[in-house]
Amino acid sequence: MKALQYRTVGAPPEVVTVPDPEPGPGQVLLKITAAGVCHSDIAVMSWSADQLPFPLPLTLGHEGVGTVAALGPGAGGFAVGDAVAVYGPWGCGSCFMCAQGKENYCLRAAELGIRPPGLGAPGAIAEYMIVDSSRHLVPLGGLDPVQAVPLTDAGLTPYHAVKRSLPKLVPGSTAVVIGAGGLGHVAVQLLRAVTAARVIALDVSEEKLALARTVGAHETVLSDAAAAPTVRELTGGRGAEVVLDFVGVQPTVTAAGAMVAVEGDIVIVGLGGGTLPVGFGALPYEVSVTSPYWGTRPELIEVLDLARSGAVDVHVETYGLDEAPKAYERLHEGRVNGRAVILPHG
Repeated sequence: MKALQYRTVGAPPEVVTVPDPEPGPGQVLLKITAAGVCHSDIAVMSWSADQLPFPLPLTLGHEGVGTVAALGPGAGGFAVGDAVAVYGPWGCGSCFMCAQGKENYCLRAAELGIRPPGLGAPGAIAEYMIVDSSRHLVPLGGLDPVQAVPLTDAGLTPYHAVKRSLPKLVPGSTAVVIGAGGLGHVAVQLLRAVTAARVIALDVSEEKLALARTVGAHETVLSDAAAAPTVRELTGGRGAEVVLDFVGVQPTVTAAGAMVAVEGDIVIVGLGGGTLPVGFGALPYEVSVTSPYWGTRPELIEVLDLARSGAVDVHVETYGLDEAPKAYERLHEGRVNGRAVILPHG
């Protein structure tokens, strides 16, 4: 089969032919219908050989949907032909966190060498992929695969980030979304769907700010040195109750600290490496700073339910498998407006 692999440190990914996978005990073979392209992959491909925690080559793609092609011995819960989405942050399934459906926070994954597809295990940008357990599959329930596949990360991750701050997103509150790209433009829609907050979107691109307005942002602000004072002005000096940073570089993290309200939440989702000092006087009183990871299995089910209700509409660009390297080039250059999706079978 064809697959997009990261094969050499520092080199771009390439489309190669690899053996067709066969499901082992408890495993499920998926015929991939759509796979997402994410900035996390670019972050992985920027690491040095010493930083990589897994061997190469690696088949990329941690957002995947497909149809069940075969079940390994002992695998159940689905039948051949079922349309499913892949829950990506795999865990051991039995530790305290996994027992709550929080496999994204599995306590034993590192110890056991369990890694997500596309981020250590073979991923979804291929004609077929192996899913380690049927518990990591969620029925698509009639959703369009192309529209649904980004929801497994670009939907789930912002939903998890928003959900933990729901008590603060009451009428009269403000939520700021920094970065209106693949995750950010979905975050705007989720905030509009599940909260009464006023939503302000920030980005360096006028095109992405236009997308943010299209999907529901009440206000858009150019993400520059004047962004924090502008947010303060828009909120009457109060600041934003919740700031969601989907970029995470030092300038955006610093700006988040300058625009957050007393008792507010700063949620650093982006992998830009920025940090924020926490201590008395460093931030407004009682501000919480968190860096969540992905989301839970129950939350993925909730995100897909929101999509079925029409509350979320992911803007996508589609590419064939042979064009996948081009999709990564465009993403790296900031030219993808929304989410890039690979269609391995055309």
